Formats: sequence, C-alpha cells, structure tokens
Amino acid sequence: MVFGIHQAQKLLRSGEVTPIQLVQRCLEKIQSEDSRLRAFITVMREEALDLAEKQTKILKTCKDREDLPALFGIPIAVKDLIEVAGVRTTAGSLFWRDFVSLEDAFVVRKLKEAGAVIIGKTNLHEIALGVTNSNPHYGICRNPCDPTRISGGSSGGSAVAVAAEMTLGALGTDTGGSIRIPSALCGVVGLKPTYGRISLRGVFPLAWHLDHVGPITNCVQDAAILLSVMDSYDCDDPFSSLKRSCLKPVLTGDVANLRIARSVGRFVETSDPEILNALEMSTRVFKDLGAQIVEYDIDWLRNVASANGLMTQVEAAAFHEERLYEHPEWFGDDVRERLNQGLSKRGVDYAFARHTQTLAKHRFTEFFKEHDLLLLPTTSVTAPPVSEDSMSSVQAVKPLTRFTAPFDITGLPAITVPFGKSKSGLPIAVQLVGNVWAEAKVLNAAFALEKAIQSN
Repeated sequence: MVFGIHQAQKLLRSGEVTPIQLVQRCLEKIQSEDSRLRAFITVMREEALDLAEKQTKILKTCKDREDLPALFGIPIAVKDLIEVAGVRTTAGSLFWRDFVSLEDAFVVRKLKEAGAVIIGKTNLHEIALGVTNSNPHYGICRNPCDPTRISGGSSGGSAVAVAAEMTLGALGTDTGGSIRIPSALCGVVGLKPTYGRISLRGVFPLAWHLDHVGPITNCVQDAAILLSVMDSYDCDDPFSSLKRSCLKPVLTGDVANLRIARSVGRFVETSDPEILNALEMSTRVFKDLGAQIVEYDIDWLRNVASANGLMTQVEAAAFHEERLYEHPEWFGDDVRERLNQGLSKRGVDYAFARHTQTLAKHRFTEFFKEHDLLLLPTTSVTAPPVSEDSMSSVQAVKPLTRFTAPFDITGLPAITVPFGKSKSGLPIAVQLVGNVWAEAKVLNAAFALEKAIQSN
C-alpha cells in the first residue's frame, strides 16, 4: 500500500488504488495504533469515508485523471488548533473543548479545494505552548519509534500520525520549532516556510509575530506538494505577505556549487555526540555532491533563541490573559507556569527581544549574500523519556528549541530531514535553513540529502 503523497497521486491516476482504499487503510492504522500513541484528538471517520466514497465514484467515471486536483483522494491530518468547519477545534485546551467552527481555516480550504480528505484533528501540546506534547487533557502523545519517549511538540500528533502511517501528510504549526522538533524526534520531514507565506487565518494563535503553518510528511517531495497547495496570499490575514517570490520547487537534487555553511561553535558542540556525527556525515554528503562547504560559528544564535522564547511567552500571555485570571486551574501546570512567566516580563524585556529580532534579521540578510544555506542539527538531543512530572515540559524547552527557535523569530524557511538513528534506535535529524522566500532552494537541497541517504 502507498505511504507517500506523490506515490498515491500516481497510483490513484493509474487506477491501482482508490480514495476509499487509502482512507480505510489510514483509519485501520488509527484504530490499531492510536489508543497507545494518542496522535488524534478527533478522528473524522464518517466525514472522511463519505468524501472518499464520492471521490472513488468520480475516479471511476473520470475521463482524464491527469486533470484531477493535486491532493484528490489523499488523507491529510490537521493539528487541532487549525479550524475545520463543523468539527470541534480544541487547541488542546479545556477552554475550547466544545468549540465548533463554522468556517474552514484558509489553509484547510486550500487543501479541500485540492481534493484532500481531512481524516482528523491531531493532538498537540496544550495551546501549542510546549515541546513534549504531554497534554493533561487529551493524553500524552508518544513516539512511535519508542512509546516510552516523547513525540516532541507542539505538533506532536501530526508527526506521530505521519510516522505511524495514520495519514499520508499532516499540517502543524511552528512558533519555536513545533513542526521541526516532533518531525525530527519521530523520523519524518517537517518544513517551516517563510513567515507570511502561509495564511494564519483560522489558526489559533500562540505568538502572533512568530507563528507559522507548514507540512509534516514522509519525504521531501511530499512536503513540496503540500506547500505548493497552501502557498497563497490571503488579503484577510494581516500577517500574510503580498511581497513574496513565486514558489516553484523543482526537485532535481543538483546541489553542485551550492554554498552551504556548516554550523560550528560551542552552541552546537554541546549536542549529543551522535547528533554531531550526523551533522558531520551530512556535511560530507553535500561535499561529495559538489556543494561548497564552509564553517560558520553560530554561537550568536543563543541570544536569538532566548529572544524567541521571551516573545512567545509574552504574546501567549497577552492572548490568554483573561482566561488565565478567570480559570487558572483549567491550564496544565507547565503551561500555566509559562503564561505567568510571560505576564511577569517587563515592557523593556519585550522591547529588547524585538530589537534582537531586527538585528538577527539584518545579520542573516548579510549572511545570505555569501551563502545559500545553513546546515545545523534540528535538536541537540534525541527524544527524551516521557515524564509524569508536568514541569519537566518547561525544562525541555531550551534543549529542544535551541536550533529551531532562531528561525521563527527571523522568519526564515527551515526544513528537518531524517538522518539515520541513534544506537538506541531513536531518529536523528539535520536541518537546512535558507533565505526568506528561498523554499525552493531549501527543498531541493533537502531532496538531494534524502536521496543520498536512501541510496546508502
């Protein structure tokens, strides 16, 4: 059976599989695996089967299947802070446990227009404020590679659903690394696009100036397909950017003479040895493929990551302030602690963080005049063990976001690519970062790396 979007596209058009077969297989996986992994908050079983049956009938009578929409018959899962009309959207919180939106989020509408079958709403760290996905209200989301380990978050359910073959693709959000972290820990591909490329309308905010929507998939080609479907200016979203480069990802795998800066410095070198080995090996792969490799000290990103964390806490506290005062007990301990930390910050603290953001953007503008991509780890550690202590989620933030958060605050496109496993069998990943609007370059380099890994 098919596990990837691009394979499913071909097999649907050749008539070798039908939409109902794809949906049924995903539902069977959910039925058999989700009670222990807790990837989903809401499974849209009846809605998905109904649409898949209609699409199967269309497929049988269609004269030119090549004209079918890009995602026709493809099961896609959506993080449960992205609104789907007629289905509850909880944001992983008690506050919205019964909230049902009347409209689709802009990105969901784009998916549906492309023929996608929304199969369910995935689990997340409560209000997306955390990286362990240990949700006290909807269950601990567990890593399919080792259920005693965390999935990562906050888009953990989406990453688990893809890794466990419960869906062919999924949407997540990324404010400090929430697409890339769980994707890295679960061994799948996660892409955070340029800030402003993908509409945030109909998506519950965590931090307005840092939030991104992006795809989680089994391979780079699938990520490119989902990104292309969602890529559109939204005049009703104040954060959507009209000034953008056209997205036409052509995945050739040709990286000859591409200028890649390999991260070095103490900020990187404190990572687990197996993580550093993956960074070294991926550097060799690119060098063998003809890329130009230079070393680049990223120690300065430590302060940038800290500024991202402060902005996240302050903006999240601003959005949730009224709820925090009225029903503090409805928040989990770790989330309540981080919201209170946000409320305690001074205006000057936030001002300095925004100033750091401006300086970092300028520094990367100059960086990309001499380099095409930055190569670094996605996380400094492999998936930590699940802990029953909710406050461990607060302690997990810095080691898991140190290499991801700098690219939320700067809005740069970044992708995580699986790069083997540790001796204990846990996924390891590396990350590629490009200039604003350079998703095509990022995706092509990631595709080259992925092909090289698979061939070896």
